[in-house]
Amino acid sequence: MRVTLLGTGDTTGTPVPRCDCPTCTRSRETGQERSRFSVHVENERTGESLLIDASPDFRAQFLETSVPLPDEAVISHVHFDHLDGLGNVYRLLQELPVHAANETDPETRQSVAGTVSSRYGYLDQLTVHPETPFDRFEAAGFSVTLVPVEHPPLVSYGLRIEGENAILALTGDTSFAIPERSRAVLRGADLLLAEAIVPAAMCEKHPLGGRHKNADGVPRSFGTKHMTREGALEMAEELDAEQVKLVHLSHRYPADEAFGPKLGVDGDVFTL
Repeated sequence: MRVTLLGTGDTTGTPVPRCDCPTCTRSRETGQERSRFSVHVENERTGESLLIDASPDFRAQFLETSVPLPDEAVISHVHFDHLDGLGNVYRLLQELPVHAANETDPETRQSVAGTVSSRYGYLDQLTVHPETPFDRFEAAGFSVTLVPVEHPPLVSYGLRIEGENAILALTGDTSFAIPERSRAVLRGADLLLAEAIVPAAMCEKHPLGGRHKNADGVPRSFGTKHMTREGALEMAEELDAEQVKLVHLSHRYPADEAFGPKLGVDGDVFTL
């Protein structure tokens, strides 16, 4: 299993257009960028590849890497920075099976699979496969399981991806309040990609502050939707991950911390 981080940023990415904060400035100076979130997983046994989330930066991500175009895809939730790259299927791929959860979202009145179908039904190349959370399905030769996480007000899902000799887990966009049943599925991965939008200190600037504080009073959730860096690292420890990389990162990290060793940048590659 060969994992390539195509996009490691949040909804605006880093650097943010027209932003001259120290972190965006350093990003431009060093060439370390974070485009909108997407992960490429290559099955070295079968030669197939799986795309986790379709970033709006799809075209640039595939131009800047040598990874093959995907054979199949999984969509974790319907926020535009994880979904809108599917439009690139047109005239680029002959077909793309897309797997997504079949649970109805009380907010949208559709499942993630239903939203993909309604939004991209005009693309003949795209076929949607509704999947039941916690039930395994096969994609690109991998065994894949979607698990509910906590990203209100929309439903959102983490993933466990099993190859012949390796396991990749992704928390998806979530607060620290991942249900225990989902944690059980994500546990024991060789690599965990954990969402960590900001350091916990940034919770002071959020209108809702920080939540799910640990014994030392450190917030593990930023508002209601995302994990802090500290929360993501604690989650990785709880899930007994062999290796962790933090993703879905904003430009609100201090410049001297923004590109530390545990924080992913576009183009990072892991062979599991």
